[in-house]
Amino acid sequence: MTTILGISGSLRHASFNSGLLRAAQELAPAGVDIVIGSIADVPLYNGDDEATYGQPAAVEVLKRQLAQADGLLLVTPEYNNSVPGVMKNAIDWMSRKDGLELFVGKPVAVTGASPGGFGTVMAQAAWEPILRTLRTQPWWEGRLLVSRAGGLYDAQGNLTDDKTRQAVADFIAGFAASFDG
Repeated sequence: MTTILGISGSLRHASFNSGLLRAAQELAPAGVDIVIGSIADVPLYNGDDEATYGQPAAVEVLKRQLAQADGLLLVTPEYNNSVPGVMKNAIDWMSRKDGLELFVGKPVAVTGASPGGFGTVMAQAAWEPILRTLRTQPWWEGRLLVSRAGGLYDAQGNLTDDKTRQAVADFIAGFAASFDG
């Protein structure tokens, strides 16, 4: 069984990106399990708090999930042409102390959904130097940019568009096939 940790960079209940991640989990090929991690309870990084209290429980959970995963799927919104602060903050926390070693050599795929016409192309590009710094193994062979997402989801944030669901299935299958689980 190949395990992929999936993280959505949105905190909204009916988020397009969380819906995209749920679709990826549902559409993963046989033998691939996508575990959905949550950044909702990760506080803003504060070195003083880390020194006094250690890493928050939500960060420890994400680190355990990452340690057990064969790969990482980042499903990123695009805020001001870049990565969302809450998502970057979670990755910053996770990479502290012994966490950096969890990222080194880890296969990572990046995708995202946006109501605009560019489908998170700038956010996906902005992840590149971060992933390089973490010494991950980014998978750039596949690309999934979900644009004009407003018409592709239901009111609960579930991806309903058949063409996009097929693209998600193909993307996840390609990513999973790119490394040994």
